[in-house]
Amino acid sequence: MIIHERENEFVMVAQHDHAKVSRDAAQCWRCEHFLGIDKKDSVVLAVREHDRCWIEPDKEPLWNEQTQQPYSFMDYPGSPKLAFYTKGIDEIVQMDPYAGLLCSLHSASFLKDATSIIGKNFWIAEKQRQQKLLEELGIEKDQMLSFHLNLLKFCDNLSLYICLNDPGTPKSQEHYFYRNGFPQRFSFANNEHIHAEWLDQETVSLSLSPFKKNLHVRLPYKAVNKKLIKEIGLAAAYYESPVCWRDVTFV
Repeated sequence: MIIHERENEFVMVAQHDHAKVSRDAAQCWRCEHFLGIDKKDSVVLAVREHDRCWIEPDKEPLWNEQTQQPYSFMDYPGSPKLAFYTKGIDEIVQMDPYAGLLCSLHSASFLKDATSIIGKNFWIAEKQRQQKLLEELGIEKDQMLSFHLNLLKFCDNLSLYICLNDPGTPKSQEHYFYRNGFPQRFSFANNEHIHAEWLDQETVSLSLSPFKKNLHVRLPYKAVNKKLIKEIGLAAAYYESPVCWRDVTFV
C-alpha cells in the first residue's frame, strides 16, 4: 500500500493500481527513445505487473502500532514482504520470462545492501534466478537490459510522484524522493535528471517528456478517515471508504 498522510485522513493507493499508471507511461514512451523496441510488449508487461506481489496483502491493509499509521510498502514487515516479492516474481516469470527478469532485477535492487539474513537470502536467490533466466533467454546484461530496467524504474517513480504528492503541491514541499528530479537518467535527456512539477490540480510538467504526446492517467485511491479507523479498525475503514479518482495529465 502507498500511504500519504493528511491531517484527518490517510490517502491509500493499492500498489497494483499504481502500477497501471506506470504501465500507461511505458506504453506511451516515444519509439525513437525505446532501445530494443522489439521487446516493448515484455517491458510494458513488466511495468504493469511489477507490484503484483501486493495484490493479496493490499486487500486487507495492516496497522503499524509504532508509527500509528497503516503499513506502507516502505515499512511493511520484512519476512512476509519478501515472501510476497518471491511469489509475485514467480508468477511474472510464468507470464513472460523477460518481464520476470526485469521484475527480479527491480525488486532485488532494493535489497542489494541488505544487512538482515532474510534480505541477504532474498538477494542471493534472485541473483541466481536472474542468471538462470539470462541463460534460458540466451542474453547478457547489456545496454538494452539496463535501459529497460531504467524505464521500469522511471515509470514506477512517475506514478509514485502523483501518489505521494497531493495535486498542486509546491516543488519545495514535495516528497523528498523527488525534489531533485527522478533518479533515472537517459541518453536522450543528455543523462540529466528529469524533473516533475505540479502546474495545477490536474497537470504535471516534466522538464523533458519521453512520451509521444501528453499523457493522461487516472489513479484510484481511498481517503480513509482517521476517526473511522479508531472506531472500526483499519481494514474495515478501508473497505467502507469510497473509491476516489485522481486525474492527471503529464505535459
